[in-house]
Amino acid sequence: MSTTPAKEAGAVPSPVGGSHRARGRKRALRSHWPQYLAISPYFVLFSVFMLFPIIFSLYLAFQKWDGLGEMEFVGLRNFAFLMKDDLFWRSLKNTFLIWFMSTVPMLFLALVLANMLNTGIRFTGFYRIAYFVPNVTSVVAIAIFFSSVFSSTDAGLINVIVGWLGGSSIPWLTNEWTIKIVIATLICWQWTGYNAIIYLAGLQAVPTELYEAARIDGAGPVQAFFKITIPQLRPIILFTVVISTINGMQTFTEPQVIFSSNAANNANSGGPGSAGLTTILYFYREAFNFNDYGYGAAIAWSLFLIIMLFTVINWRIVTRRDRPGRSRR
Repeated sequence: MSTTPAKEAGAVPSPVGGSHRARGRKRALRSHWPQYLAISPYFVLFSVFMLFPIIFSLYLAFQKWDGLGEMEFVGLRNFAFLMKDDLFWRSLKNTFLIWFMSTVPMLFLALVLANMLNTGIRFTGFYRIAYFVPNVTSVVAIAIFFSSVFSSTDAGLINVIVGWLGGSSIPWLTNEWTIKIVIATLICWQWTGYNAIIYLAGLQAVPTELYEAARIDGAGPVQAFFKITIPQLRPIILFTVVISTINGMQTFTEPQVIFSSNAANNANSGGPGSAGLTTILYFYREAFNFNDYGYGAAIAWSLFLIIMLFTVINWRIVTRRDRPGRSRR
């Protein structure tokens, strides 16, 4: 069978087909305009209240601006000062310590609670709601409550109990380490139930045959927990670690509200000795108390890069697989 000259020469197809496809896409856009119009408010609001502030804050990080006068371009001067700012590094250290002191016990308790709820105890629905209530309660209300419970005076609930037991009052909100313990306890109490519900959903997807086989082999509950439960929940555990890292590095409301009840503590300084000064609280103080919006933007973007670094590290752990041809030992 003979071929046409165009095929023999390997000619490019006529652009007529491309123009037909372009017209078809335009007709599809015109025919679906009600759907695009229905979702457009989200993108408009996102652009105005999210995308534009993000871009503007990046631009602001290279400026010196008090919010009223003209902006002055300073290049990388804000970031250079940030690297030498002892208070910034102190706030970053506080943030990491509070994150570690809250995340480790929080995720462990959440895993234990989820494992207990998965055993089929009575009133499981009630416990699920009870554990989740702190997460949907106002953080401000929780922080005010904790500031009263952990008050450094003899009227604080914890110190009253300590007094009944014969001990002396503990300076919860005036000591460097007890301040961090109070903030970490608040975060742990608020988020333990949330993570427990996530773990419970993962546990319900674990095949019961694994536990039955382990029971037949003589494994006890503790062995089954560490040999079956934790390995099966590894992706979910790493997911909660990533989310807890992102949330923990943005701790702000808890120390700000706890120390706002006592003007002498200077809430925006994180209490005595800046022991509760987190990086977001430091950013808030520089930007909105001292009106140094350029430096505040530099702090915010530096924290964003640190959070991204931790997120990438955790993501690499989640997606890590053995390389082909490499045997396990």
